[in-house]
Amino acid sequence: MPANNLPSKQFLLQQTIDRFWETLPPTWSRIRSHLRSTAAEQFGITVAQFHILRHINRGKNSVSNLSAELYISRPAISQAVEALFQKDLLTRQQDSSDRRHVQLALTESGSTLLKAIFENNRTWMLSKLDALSQDELSAAIQAMETVKKTFEGFTE
Repeated sequence: MPANNLPSKQFLLQQTIDRFWETLPPTWSRIRSHLRSTAAEQFGITVAQFHILRHINRGKNSVSNLSAELYISRPAISQAVEALFQKDLLTRQQDSSDRRHVQLALTESGSTLLKAIFENNRTWMLSKLDALSQDELSAAIQAMETVKKTFEGFTE
């Protein structure tokens, strides 16, 4: 430690990286596991199907867009889209100007299901975070904003 008894920046950088790997991947894994069980057990869809619905809701309305956004092959996306279509969770409509392009959209049932999954997950997360004090919640928000800002625009 330097003479002023404060840790060096290099030490703090290493500690930050260590805490990142000790915290974010396991936390995301628990959230994803909860999401997976919610989607499958309560709503009868896979996590991949959930993400497809979520991205369609955000405007990614073609198999090509979904494939690029989710890093899943076009055939796998097409298969998931077909399953969602069969469950009446989305519609497919050929583009009048280009018959090769099929536009996807959520049905009312798909939109309702997506909202229900989001609400279930939000309620679960609220139950986990409720034990934190206001100071801890503020610190968590600030830390997440800092991490987000640090990695924004990073595409490598």
